[in-house]
Amino acid sequence: MKIYLVGGAVRDSLLNLSGSDRDWVVVGASIEEMLALGYKPVGKDFPVFLHPKTGEEYALARTERKSGKGYKGFTVYAAPDVTLEEDLQRRDLTINAMAMDDQQQLVDPWGGQRDLALKHLRHVSPAFGEDPLRVLRVARFAARFAHLGFVVAPDTHQLMCNMVEEGELEHLIAERVWREMDTALGETDARVFIEVLRACGALHVLLPELDRLFGVPQPPKWHPEIDTGLHTLMVLDQACRLSNDKTVRFAALMHDLGKGTTPTAELPRHIGHETRGIKLIDKVCRRLRVPTAYAELASLASQFHTHCHQALVLRPDTVLKLFESLDAFRRAERFEKFLLVCEADARGRLGLEDEPYPQADYLRQAFKSVADLNVPDLLREHPVPAGPQAGEAIRELLHTKRLQVLRAFVEQQRSAPQ
Repeated sequence: MKIYLVGGAVRDSLLNLSGSDRDWVVVGASIEEMLALGYKPVGKDFPVFLHPKTGEEYALARTERKSGKGYKGFTVYAAPDVTLEEDLQRRDLTINAMAMDDQQQLVDPWGGQRDLALKHLRHVSPAFGEDPLRVLRVARFAARFAHLGFVVAPDTHQLMCNMVEEGELEHLIAERVWREMDTALGETDARVFIEVLRACGALHVLLPELDRLFGVPQPPKWHPEIDTGLHTLMVLDQACRLSNDKTVRFAALMHDLGKGTTPTAELPRHIGHETRGIKLIDKVCRRLRVPTAYAELASLASQFHTHCHQALVLRPDTVLKLFESLDAFRRAERFEKFLLVCEADARGRLGLEDEPYPQADYLRQAFKSVADLNVPDLLREHPVPAGPQAGEAIRELLHTKRLQVLRAFVEQQRSAPQ
Protein backbone atom coordinates (compact mmCIF):
# COMPACT_ATOMS: atom_id res chain seq x y z
CA MET A 1 0.00 0.00 0.00
CA LYS A 2 1.21 3.49 -0.88
CA ILE A 3 -0.57 6.79 -0.28
CA TYR A 4 -0.28 9.96 -2.39
CA LEU A 5 -1.58 13.50 -2.03
CA VAL A 6 -3.39 14.32 -5.29
CA GLY A 7 -5.37 16.92 -7.21
CA GLY A 8 -6.01 20.49 -6.15
CA ALA A 9 -3.78 20.45 -3.07
CA VAL A 10 -0.74 19.52 -5.20
CA ARG A 11 -1.64 22.03 -7.90
CA ASP A 12 -2.17 24.88 -5.46
CA SER A 13 1.02 24.16 -3.53
CA LEU A 14 2.96 24.53 -6.80
CA LEU A 15 1.11 27.82 -7.43
CA ASN A 16 1.83 28.98 -3.86
CA LEU A 17 -1.90 29.13 -3.16
CA SER A 18 -3.60 27.94 0.01
CA GLY A 19 -7.04 26.75 0.98
CA SER A 20 -7.55 23.60 -1.08
CA ASP A 21 -8.89 20.49 0.60
CA ARG A 22 -6.41 17.66 0.75
CA ASP A 23 -7.41 14.49 -1.12
CA TRP A 24 -5.49 11.25 -1.11
CA VAL A 25 -5.20 8.23 -3.40
CA VAL A 26 -4.31 4.80 -2.04
CA VAL A 27 -2.48 2.47 -4.42
CA GLY A 28 -2.15 -1.27 -3.85
CA ALA A 29 -4.89 -1.62 -1.23
CA SER A 30 -8.28 -3.34 -1.06
CA ILE A 31 -11.52 -2.29 0.58
CA GLU A 32 -10.99 -4.92 3.27
CA GLU A 33 -7.55 -3.56 4.12
CA MET A 34 -8.88 -0.02 4.44
CA LEU A 35 -11.67 -1.14 6.75
CA ALA A 36 -9.21 -3.13 8.86
CA LEU A 37 -7.13 0.04 9.33
CA GLY A 38 -10.17 1.90 10.68
CA TYR A 39 -11.07 3.98 7.62
CA LYS A 40 -14.79 4.77 7.33
CA PRO A 41 -16.44 4.09 3.94
CA VAL A 42 -18.44 6.99 2.44
CA GLY A 43 -18.27 6.51 -1.33
CA LYS A 44 -21.45 5.50 -3.16
CA ASP A 45 -20.14 5.15 -6.72
CA PHE A 46 -16.56 4.10 -5.92
CA PRO A 47 -14.49 3.27 -2.82
CA VAL A 48 -13.84 6.44 -0.80
CA PHE A 49 -12.98 6.45 2.89
CA LEU A 50 -12.54 8.98 5.68
CA HIS A 51 -9.33 8.88 7.71
CA PRO A 52 -10.15 7.75 11.27
CA LYS A 53 -8.33 10.76 12.79
CA THR A 54 -8.14 13.61 10.26
CA GLY A 55 -11.46 12.99 8.48
CA GLU A 56 -9.77 13.62 5.10
CA GLU A 57 -10.85 11.64 2.05
CA TYR A 58 -8.85 8.65 0.85
CA ALA A 59 -9.91 6.97 -2.40
CA LEU A 60 -8.68 3.70 -3.81
CA ALA A 61 -6.88 4.12 -7.13
CA ARG A 62 -9.40 3.48 -9.89
CA THR A 63 -10.09 3.55 -13.60
CA GLU A 64 -13.29 4.51 -15.39
CA ARG A 65 -14.80 3.25 -18.62
CA LYS A 66 -17.61 4.97 -20.50
CA SER A 67 -20.77 2.86 -20.40
CA GLY A 68 -23.63 5.33 -20.94
CA LYS A 69 -24.66 8.96 -21.32
CA GLY A 70 -23.97 11.80 -18.93
CA TYR A 71 -21.56 12.19 -16.05
CA LYS A 72 -22.84 9.00 -14.36
CA GLY A 73 -22.43 6.82 -17.42
CA PHE A 74 -19.23 5.12 -16.25
CA THR A 75 -18.11 1.72 -15.06
CA VAL A 76 -15.59 2.09 -12.23
CA TYR A 77 -12.82 -0.41 -11.50
CA ALA A 78 -10.98 -0.04 -8.18
CA ALA A 79 -8.50 -2.75 -7.15
CA PRO A 80 -4.94 -3.16 -5.82
CA ASP A 81 -3.55 -3.60 -9.36
CA VAL A 82 -4.61 -0.10 -10.55
CA THR A 83 -1.50 2.08 -10.83
CA LEU A 84 -1.14 5.71 -9.81
CA GLU A 85 -0.57 6.71 -13.44
CA GLU A 86 -3.82 5.01 -14.47
CA ASP A 87 -5.72 6.78 -11.70
CA LEU A 88 -4.28 10.18 -12.66
CA GLN A 89 -5.10 9.58 -16.33
CA ARG A 90 -8.85 9.59 -15.65
CA ARG A 91 -8.71 13.14 -14.20
CA ASP A 92 -9.93 16.20 -16.09
CA LEU A 93 -6.97 18.57 -16.48
CA THR A 94 -3.24 17.99 -16.43
CA ILE A 95 -2.79 20.53 -13.63
CA ASN A 96 -5.17 18.40 -11.53
CA ALA A 97 -3.45 15.12 -12.46
CA MET A 98 -0.33 15.39 -10.33
CA ALA A 99 0.51 13.59 -7.10
CA MET A 100 3.03 13.89 -4.29
CA ASP A 101 4.41 11.04 -2.20
CA ASP A 102 5.32 11.05 1.49
CA GLN A 103 8.81 12.28 0.59
CA GLN A 104 7.38 15.37 -1.15
CA GLN A 105 8.41 13.97 -4.53
CA LEU A 106 6.19 15.10 -7.40
CA VAL A 107 4.63 12.48 -9.66
CA ASP A 108 3.60 14.13 -12.94
CA PRO A 109 3.05 11.61 -15.76
CA TRP A 110 0.72 13.82 -17.82
CA GLY A 111 2.54 17.15 -17.98
CA GLY A 112 0.76 19.14 -15.30
CA GLN A 113 3.84 21.07 -14.26
CA ARG A 114 4.48 22.04 -17.88
CA ASP A 115 0.94 23.39 -18.22
CA LEU A 116 1.26 25.32 -14.96
CA ALA A 117 4.22 27.11 -16.53
CA LEU A 118 2.29 27.67 -19.79
CA LYS A 119 -0.82 28.70 -17.82
CA HIS A 120 -2.87 26.27 -19.88
CA LEU A 121 -5.98 24.39 -18.82
CA ARG A 122 -5.44 21.23 -20.86
CA HIS A 123 -7.29 17.90 -20.79
CA VAL A 124 -5.34 14.83 -19.74
CA SER A 125 -6.60 12.43 -22.40
CA PRO A 126 -9.42 11.98 -24.95
CA ALA A 127 -11.42 10.41 -22.11
CA PHE A 128 -12.16 14.01 -21.06
CA GLY A 129 -14.82 14.01 -23.77
CA GLU A 130 -16.77 11.26 -22.04
CA ASP A 131 -17.87 13.45 -19.10
CA PRO A 132 -19.94 16.53 -20.04
CA LEU A 133 -19.62 18.00 -16.55
CA ARG A 134 -15.97 18.67 -17.35
CA VAL A 135 -16.96 21.43 -19.76
CA LEU A 136 -18.35 23.37 -16.81
CA ARG A 137 -15.39 22.45 -14.61
CA VAL A 138 -12.95 23.87 -17.15
CA ALA A 139 -15.00 27.08 -17.34
CA ARG A 140 -14.97 27.27 -13.54
CA PHE A 141 -11.21 26.74 -13.32
CA ALA A 142 -10.76 29.39 -16.03
CA ALA A 143 -12.63 31.83 -13.79
CA ARG A 144 -10.71 30.78 -10.69
CA PHE A 145 -7.27 31.19 -12.25
CA ALA A 146 -7.98 34.07 -14.66
CA HIS A 147 -6.12 36.47 -12.37
CA LEU A 148 -3.00 34.34 -12.86
CA GLY A 149 -3.34 34.43 -16.63
CA PHE A 150 -4.61 30.88 -17.21
CA VAL A 151 -6.55 30.16 -20.41
CA VAL A 152 -8.16 27.10 -21.96
CA ALA A 153 -5.69 25.28 -24.21
CA PRO A 154 -6.75 25.38 -27.90
CA ASP A 155 -7.03 21.58 -28.21
CA THR A 156 -9.16 21.42 -25.06
CA HIS A 157 -11.41 24.21 -26.33
CA GLN A 158 -11.93 22.26 -29.56
CA LEU A 159 -12.76 19.11 -27.62
CA MET A 160 -15.31 21.06 -25.57
CA CYS A 161 -16.88 22.37 -28.79
CA ASN A 162 -17.11 18.81 -30.11
CA MET A 163 -18.80 17.63 -26.91
CA VAL A 164 -21.41 20.37 -27.21
CA GLU A 165 -22.06 19.56 -30.87
CA GLU A 166 -22.49 15.86 -30.03
CA GLY A 167 -25.20 16.68 -27.49
CA GLU A 168 -23.34 15.45 -24.42
CA LEU A 169 -24.34 18.45 -22.29
CA GLU A 170 -28.02 17.66 -22.73
CA HIS A 171 -27.57 14.72 -20.36
CA LEU A 172 -26.39 16.82 -17.42
CA ILE A 173 -28.69 16.99 -14.42
CA ALA A 174 -29.76 20.37 -13.06
CA GLU A 175 -28.16 20.02 -9.63
CA ARG A 176 -24.70 19.43 -11.07
CA VAL A 177 -24.96 22.35 -13.49
CA TRP A 178 -26.09 24.67 -10.72
CA ARG A 179 -23.36 23.47 -8.35
CA GLU A 180 -20.68 24.40 -10.87
CA MET A 181 -22.34 27.72 -11.68
CA ASP A 182 -22.82 28.61 -8.04
CA THR A 183 -19.15 27.89 -7.30
CA ALA A 184 -18.08 29.96 -10.31
CA LEU A 185 -20.16 32.90 -9.08
CA GLY A 186 -17.95 32.95 -6.02
CA GLU A 187 -14.86 33.71 -8.11
CA THR A 188 -13.57 37.27 -8.55
CA ASP A 189 -13.54 36.81 -12.33
CA ALA A 190 -16.92 35.09 -12.55
CA ARG A 191 -17.56 36.52 -16.01
CA VAL A 192 -14.84 34.23 -17.42
CA PHE A 193 -17.04 31.24 -16.58
CA ILE A 194 -19.75 32.64 -18.86
CA GLU A 195 -17.26 33.61 -21.57
CA VAL A 196 -15.71 30.13 -21.73
CA LEU A 197 -19.12 28.45 -21.89
CA ARG A 198 -20.23 30.81 -24.63
CA ALA A 199 -17.04 30.31 -26.64
CA CYS A 200 -17.62 26.55 -26.93
CA GLY A 201 -21.40 26.77 -27.45
CA ALA A 202 -22.30 25.42 -24.01
CA LEU A 203 -24.03 28.63 -22.89
CA HIS A 204 -26.58 28.22 -25.69
CA VAL A 205 -27.42 24.75 -24.35
CA LEU A 206 -27.39 25.48 -20.62
CA LEU A 207 -28.54 29.12 -20.46
CA PRO A 208 -30.12 30.05 -23.81
CA GLU A 209 -31.92 32.97 -22.17
CA LEU A 210 -28.56 34.53 -21.32
CA ASP A 211 -26.83 33.52 -24.55
CA ARG A 212 -29.58 35.27 -26.51
CA LEU A 213 -28.51 38.67 -25.14
CA PHE A 214 -25.27 38.76 -27.11
CA GLY A 215 -25.69 40.81 -30.24
CA VAL A 216 -28.85 42.53 -29.01
CA PRO A 217 -28.38 46.35 -29.28
CA GLN A 218 -29.25 48.98 -26.68
CA PRO A 219 -29.51 52.79 -27.03
CA PRO A 220 -25.94 54.18 -27.18
CA LYS A 221 -27.03 57.18 -25.10
CA TRP A 222 -27.51 54.96 -22.05
CA HIS A 223 -25.29 52.06 -23.08
CA PRO A 224 -22.08 53.10 -24.83
CA GLU A 225 -21.11 49.40 -24.97
CA ILE A 226 -24.33 48.83 -27.02
CA ASP A 227 -24.33 45.01 -26.88
CA THR A 228 -26.66 43.68 -24.15
CA GLY A 229 -24.57 40.56 -23.58
CA LEU A 230 -21.44 42.63 -23.06
CA HIS A 231 -23.36 44.91 -20.72
CA THR A 232 -24.48 41.90 -18.69
CA LEU A 233 -20.88 40.71 -18.27
CA MET A 234 -19.84 44.22 -17.26
CA VAL A 235 -22.64 44.28 -14.67
CA LEU A 236 -21.43 40.94 -13.32
CA ASP A 237 -17.93 42.42 -13.08
CA GLN A 238 -19.28 45.32 -11.04
CA ALA A 239 -21.30 42.99 -8.83
CA CYS A 240 -18.13 41.02 -8.10
CA ARG A 241 -16.42 44.30 -7.30
CA LEU A 242 -19.20 45.48 -4.96
CA SER A 243 -20.12 42.27 -3.15
CA ASN A 244 -18.99 38.74 -2.33
CA ASP A 245 -22.63 37.68 -2.05
CA LYS A 246 -23.45 35.15 -4.77
CA THR A 247 -27.15 36.06 -4.79
CA VAL A 248 -26.16 39.61 -5.77
CA ARG A 249 -23.93 38.28 -8.54
CA PHE A 250 -26.60 35.91 -9.87
CA ALA A 251 -29.19 38.71 -9.91
CA ALA A 252 -26.73 40.91 -11.80
CA LEU A 253 -26.34 38.16 -14.40
CA MET A 254 -30.11 37.74 -14.77
CA HIS A 255 -31.37 41.32 -14.48
CA ASP A 256 -31.72 42.06 -18.23
CA LEU A 257 -32.93 38.71 -19.59
CA GLY A 258 -36.10 40.43 -20.84
CA LYS A 259 -34.07 42.34 -23.43
CA GLY A 260 -33.50 39.08 -25.27
CA THR A 261 -37.20 38.93 -26.19
CA THR A 262 -37.65 42.53 -27.37
CA PRO A 263 -39.39 42.59 -30.78
CA THR A 264 -36.91 43.48 -33.53
CA ALA A 265 -39.01 46.42 -34.66
CA GLU A 266 -38.62 48.07 -31.23
CA LEU A 267 -34.82 47.82 -31.04
CA PRO A 268 -32.65 49.33 -29.70
CA ARG A 269 -35.27 50.34 -27.09
CA HIS A 270 -36.48 47.71 -24.66
CA ILE A 271 -39.90 48.78 -23.45
CA GLY A 272 -41.24 46.43 -20.78
CA HIS A 273 -38.10 44.29 -20.56
CA GLU A 274 -38.27 44.46 -16.77
CA THR A 275 -41.51 42.47 -16.51
CA ARG A 276 -40.68 40.18 -19.44
CA GLY A 277 -37.52 39.20 -17.60
CA ILE A 278 -39.47 37.85 -14.61
CA LYS A 279 -40.87 34.87 -16.53
CA LEU A 280 -37.49 34.10 -18.07
CA ILE A 281 -35.76 34.19 -14.70
CA ASP A 282 -38.42 31.90 -13.29
CA LYS A 283 -37.84 29.52 -16.19
CA VAL A 284 -34.07 29.47 -15.60
CA CYS A 285 -34.45 28.99 -11.86
CA ARG A 286 -36.94 26.15 -12.22
CA ARG A 287 -34.82 24.39 -14.82
CA LEU A 288 -31.60 24.61 -12.82
CA ARG A 289 -33.33 24.28 -9.43
CA VAL A 290 -31.80 27.52 -8.23
CA PRO A 291 -32.23 28.21 -4.48
CA THR A 292 -35.13 30.46 -3.55
CA ALA A 293 -32.98 33.32 -2.21
CA TYR A 294 -31.19 33.61 -5.56
CA ALA A 295 -34.41 33.40 -7.56
CA GLU A 296 -36.28 36.00 -5.49
CA LEU A 297 -33.54 38.63 -5.62
CA ALA A 298 -33.03 38.11 -9.36
CA SER A 299 -36.74 38.52 -10.05
CA LEU A 300 -36.99 41.69 -7.96
CA ALA A 301 -33.89 43.14 -9.62
CA SER A 302 -35.37 42.51 -13.05
CA GLN A 303 -38.71 44.07 -12.19
CA PHE A 304 -37.55 47.11 -10.25
CA HIS A 305 -33.98 48.06 -11.28
CA THR A 306 -35.19 50.92 -13.48
CA HIS A 307 -37.24 52.25 -10.56
CA CYS A 308 -34.03 52.44 -8.57
CA HIS A 309 -32.24 54.29 -11.37
CA GLN A 310 -35.04 56.90 -11.35
CA ALA A 311 -35.13 57.19 -7.54
CA LEU A 312 -34.15 60.85 -7.40
CA VAL A 313 -37.26 61.90 -9.36
CA LEU A 314 -39.82 59.42 -7.99
CA ARG A 315 -42.86 60.71 -6.11
CA PRO A 316 -42.99 59.86 -2.38
CA ASP A 317 -45.90 57.46 -2.89
CA THR A 318 -43.95 55.66 -5.64
CA VAL A 319 -40.94 55.33 -3.35
CA LEU A 320 -43.14 53.83 -0.65
CA LYS A 321 -44.73 51.46 -3.15
CA LEU A 322 -41.24 50.39 -4.21
CA PHE A 323 -40.30 49.60 -0.60
CA GLU A 324 -43.50 47.62 -0.16
CA SER A 325 -43.07 45.74 -3.44
CA LEU A 326 -39.55 44.76 -2.37
CA ASP A 327 -40.87 43.73 1.06
CA ALA A 328 -38.09 45.94 2.41
CA PHE A 329 -39.61 46.46 5.84
CA ARG A 330 -39.42 42.74 6.58
CA ARG A 331 -36.40 41.96 4.38
CA ALA A 332 -34.07 44.90 4.92
CA GLU A 333 -30.97 42.80 4.20
CA ARG A 334 -32.36 41.74 0.83
CA PHE A 335 -33.26 45.36 0.08
CA GLU A 336 -29.60 46.27 0.53
CA LYS A 337 -28.61 43.49 -1.89
CA PHE A 338 -31.12 44.86 -4.39
CA LEU A 339 -29.44 48.26 -4.20
CA LEU A 340 -26.06 46.65 -4.90
CA VAL A 341 -27.44 44.92 -8.00
CA CYS A 342 -28.81 48.25 -9.25
CA GLU A 343 -25.50 49.99 -8.60
CA ALA A 344 -23.70 47.24 -10.51
CA ASP A 345 -26.15 47.72 -13.39
CA ALA A 346 -25.54 51.48 -13.49
CA ARG A 347 -21.77 51.05 -13.46
CA GLY A 348 -21.69 48.10 -15.85
CA ARG A 349 -21.48 50.39 -18.86
CA LEU A 350 -18.55 51.42 -21.00
CA GLY A 351 -16.79 54.42 -19.45
CA LEU A 352 -19.13 54.58 -16.43
CA GLU A 353 -17.45 51.93 -14.28
CA ASP A 354 -16.37 54.40 -11.58
CA GLU A 355 -19.27 56.83 -11.74
CA PRO A 356 -21.08 57.60 -8.46
CA TYR A 357 -24.54 56.14 -7.95
CA PRO A 358 -26.37 58.54 -5.60
CA GLN A 359 -29.68 56.74 -6.12
CA ALA A 360 -28.62 53.94 -3.78
CA ASP A 361 -27.76 56.24 -0.87
CA TYR A 362 -30.90 58.28 -1.53
CA LEU A 363 -33.08 55.18 -1.18
CA ARG A 364 -31.11 54.00 1.86
CA GLN A 365 -31.77 57.31 3.61
CA ALA A 366 -35.41 57.35 2.55
CA PHE A 367 -35.87 53.81 3.81
CA LYS A 368 -34.20 54.57 7.13
CA SER A 369 -36.50 57.54 7.66
CA VAL A 370 -39.57 55.31 7.56
CA ALA A 371 -38.11 52.05 8.86
CA ASP A 372 -37.29 53.74 12.16
CA LEU A 373 -40.95 54.57 12.85
CA ASN A 374 -41.99 53.16 16.21
CA VAL A 375 -45.40 51.47 15.99
CA PRO A 376 -46.18 51.57 19.75
CA ASP A 377 -45.45 55.32 19.85
CA LEU A 378 -47.58 55.80 16.75
CA LEU A 379 -50.49 53.93 18.35
CA ARG A 380 -50.25 56.00 21.51
CA GLU A 381 -50.53 59.11 19.37
CA HIS A 382 -53.28 57.64 17.15
CA PRO A 383 -55.16 54.90 19.11
CA VAL A 384 -56.84 52.17 17.08
CA PRO A 385 -60.04 50.57 18.45
CA ALA A 386 -59.70 46.89 19.33
CA GLY A 387 -61.57 44.40 17.17
CA PRO A 388 -61.33 42.30 14.02
CA GLN A 389 -60.46 45.36 11.91
CA ALA A 390 -57.63 46.51 14.17
CA GLY A 391 -54.89 44.91 12.09
CA GLU A 392 -56.01 46.56 8.89
CA ALA A 393 -56.41 49.89 10.68
CA ILE A 394 -52.85 49.68 12.02
CA ARG A 395 -51.51 48.92 8.55
CA GLU A 396 -53.36 51.90 7.09
CA LEU A 397 -52.10 54.15 9.88
CA LEU A 398 -48.52 52.99 9.35
CA HIS A 399 -48.81 53.45 5.59
CA THR A 400 -50.16 56.99 6.06
CA LYS A 401 -47.41 57.92 8.51
CA ARG A 402 -44.70 56.45 6.26
CA LEU A 403 -46.01 58.42 3.32
CA GLN A 404 -46.06 61.59 5.41
CA VAL A 405 -42.44 61.05 6.47
CA LEU A 406 -41.37 60.30 2.90
CA ARG A 407 -43.01 63.45 1.61
CA ALA A 408 -41.03 65.47 4.13
CA PHE A 409 -37.85 63.58 3.22
CA VAL A 410 -38.28 64.13 -0.52
CA GLU A 411 -39.09 67.82 -0.06
CA GLN A 412 -36.02 68.27 2.13
CA GLN A 413 -33.76 66.47 -0.35
CA ARG A 414 -34.99 68.45 -3.32
CA SER A 415 -34.75 71.81 -1.56
CA ALA A 416 -31.23 71.13 -0.22
CA PRO A 417 -28.41 73.05 -1.91
CA GLN A 418 -26.66 70.96 -4.58
